[in-house]
Amino acid sequence: MPAFVALLRAVNVGGTGKLPMTELVVMCEAAGFEKVKTYIASGNVVFRSSKSAAAVKKALEAAMASYAGKPVAVMLRTAQEMSAVLAANPFPQAAPNRTLAIFLDAAPARDCLQAASHVNGEEMVLGEREIYVHYGDGMADSRLRIPAAAVGTARNMNTVAKLAQMAAAL
Repeated sequence: MPAFVALLRAVNVGGTGKLPMTELVVMCEAAGFEKVKTYIASGNVVFRSSKSAAAVKKALEAAMASYAGKPVAVMLRTAQEMSAVLAANPFPQAAPNRTLAIFLDAAPARDCLQAASHVNGEEMVLGEREIYVHYGDGMADSRLRIPAAAVGTARNMNTVAKLAQMAAAL
């Protein structure tokens, strides 16, 4: 039975999308997922399911919409895909808390980074279904805008590594 990592967009960030992780576990178990575990309170959950990736995504998005009263985007990766995201990090020597993978549902357009604005030293590289961003000295002063990332959800490399490890252990 495959292991999955689900990354919920805009959950418990900046006062929006309040969702206790205990509720997320209950929703996942009600959807038939097994060995459900969450990681930090920002909408990260790993589990096993015999359903297809499309069915898992659909079930979780339906449960989230019912709970939140509005659509909540879910970016889904298998355990192997999450490990591949970590391995493909184009900034392996950079501080992992200053390097993000922005997870998308589909491959970003190869020219999408040309539309980025307010670039001030940040480095950006496209992945398979991710956009990697290294913030150099930190994110506090960054005003970087990447239009293609607006529908995605970001996790730093520390979180990506932990989720890959958790999913691999299932």
